[in-house]
Amino acid sequence: MTKKKTKSVDKFYKLTRDAAPLSYMLPTRNSRKFPLMYFDEDTNTNRVLRYSSNQKTPFEDEQDDNAILQPVIFEDGMLSVTRTNPVLQEFLHYHPLNGVKFVEIDNEKDASMDVEILNLEIDALIAAKELDINMLENISRVLFGRDTSKMSTAEVRRDILVFAKREPEYFLDTLTDPTLQLQGNVQMFFDKGLISFRKNKTEVWYSTSSNKTRMLTVPYGNDAKETVASYLSSDDGLESLKMLENLLQE
Repeated sequence: MTKKKTKSVDKFYKLTRDAAPLSYMLPTRNSRKFPLMYFDEDTNTNRVLRYSSNQKTPFEDEQDDNAILQPVIFEDGMLSVTRTNPVLQEFLHYHPLNGVKFVEIDNEKDASMDVEILNLEIDALIAAKELDINMLENISRVLFGRDTSKMSTAEVRRDILVFAKREPEYFLDTLTDPTLQLQGNVQMFFDKGLISFRKNKTEVWYSTSSNKTRMLTVPYGNDAKETVASYLSSDDGLESLKMLENLLQE
């Protein structure tokens, strides 16, 4: 049975955002300044790449001594390579800057990714719209560290909807976080002055009428409020959590 050949097609490439000048010349031969190598898994060797317009392969070890070198230049951030130049297409495929400085344009793949992102945005917006006011305020405290008692319901809902549209994946992950309620309560403990920071936010102290002792020291590099939430959910901190929650209800 004869194997069906893959149909040759024109291909288009674009520079990434980090490398998009009006004109960009891609390295096309190996040098000390820029080693142009491809690691061949089959032979377990590094093979030198070189683009030559009169050769049948982009690998230097398969080229003859009459190689004609030509520049590869992106104009206005774009490069078009026709199906009649398969060597350049193959050279770009193996080039070490592929995926770093430039990428092949794949309209079908890009469209699929856009659809996935849009669906995620829709899911996040629907989830945000269906939240009751208590959940809205709790998420607002966790995401923005705000005292929601000083905000209107419309302000809280607007900010949550805007965030859900801008960061849909992070927002949906937040909704399913089992520590969400506790993190919201921790923010309320700070907002109501039941606990407070000292020593440039390296220590957290109780600030109730009957307790002015130190709760904990925040380890270097750790998020202070996450540290408090972790402590209050531990066996050592459960009594403190109950006490603080009771004070919130008063």
